[in-house]
Amino acid sequence: MVGKTGIAVRNIQRAPAAAVAQLAKFGVATIHEAMGRTGLLAPYLRPIYRGARVCGSAVTVLGHPGDNWMLHVAAELLQAGDVVVMGMTAPDDHAMFGELLGTSFRARGGAGLVVDAMCAGALVHAGDVIVGDDDGVVVVPAAQAAQVARASQEREDREAATRARLAKGELGLDIYDMRGKLSAAGLEYYEKPEDVK
Repeated sequence: MVGKTGIAVRNIQRAPAAAVAQLAKFGVATIHEAMGRTGLLAPYLRPIYRGARVCGSAVTVLGHPGDNWMLHVAAELLQAGDVVVMGMTAPDDHAMFGELLGTSFRARGGAGLVVDAMCAGALVHAGDVIVGDDDGVVVVPAAQAAQVARASQEREDREAATRARLAKGELGLDIYDMRGKLSAAGLEYYEKPEDVK
């Protein structure tokens, strides 16, 4: 492959559709936490409008400044629900994607586009699951998608139970068994400011 300037792989091994559908139910923060706080892309990667959400298998693209040819190639590779993830070989301020490419992507079933994902803090392989919302963008390795979906559901269930306890007036100090740890770290309670030694 040395010397090749463009490669397009037609047969992308995507995560199981059921796992992608399950992951679509959760937010980026939940998935990130469920994966042991991994997979989060750089904080500058945000939706272009508030409330935008996306979840789908990645079609990865490497682009060059001022050149959107590989985005056109990506349109050919799209399947329903896919998210194009584009990294750049160098910083670029050109308009790489507009209404016409958007029309092409939508017609092919594309669900979204993540631009400038190169050096964003996590490696993205074609077929990995990309989830994006107001909290950012997280990548779930395709081979772990079903496991992460289960862990995300378990996390949501635990949080729902904790939320119910907090709503009844219980304190996080007791729910999370923090009192002993805080005391060991030096926390002392006093009744009045003048009692503080």
